[in-house]
Amino acid sequence: MPKEEPQFLVNPYDDPVIVQVLGKASFLNSSPVKELFDRLVKHGKSRFIIDFSSCTGMDSTFLGILAGLGIAMMKKDPQGSVVLCSLGERNLELIENLGLHRLLTVDKGESSDLGSDSTNLESLQKGGKLPEIENARMVLQAHENLVAIDSSNKTKFQDVIAFLKNQVEGN
Repeated sequence: MPKEEPQFLVNPYDDPVIVQVLGKASFLNSSPVKELFDRLVKHGKSRFIIDFSSCTGMDSTFLGILAGLGIAMMKKDPQGSVVLCSLGERNLELIENLGLHRLLTVDKGESSDLGSDSTNLESLQKGGKLPEIENARMVLQAHENLVAIDSSNKTKFQDVIAFLKNQVEGN
């Protein structure tokens, strides 16, 4: 049986905006969700719920995108919010190891009460593949976000950041 493609389900019109992660969230599929977050924040959205009940894992790029959303919510007046729910043990460990639990709200409840009708979620359309340099910029910014929220992340990602800066600045 073929492995199902990871995807994001979303209702961008709801308040709070609900995003459900299906499969593994990684640098390979994070571009459309980052673009969505950027667009929604620009249009005044300030409350987000991210449902991880069907998420099988995430990498540092996706975690850095979440950090970027959290940073944007802190800058809003009044402050916005990002709630992570139904993380599961491994995903919660990733969130805590990188310090995101200090920036984002982690709902440790067993059930994911999304606060609205989660049946209205639609699949976030995959955008075209980003050009290599744009992808490098996105991954670089995601990792810089992780360092911005917790300075101890600098040692974890210094090699990745140095490599990506070199790639971005070389173009």
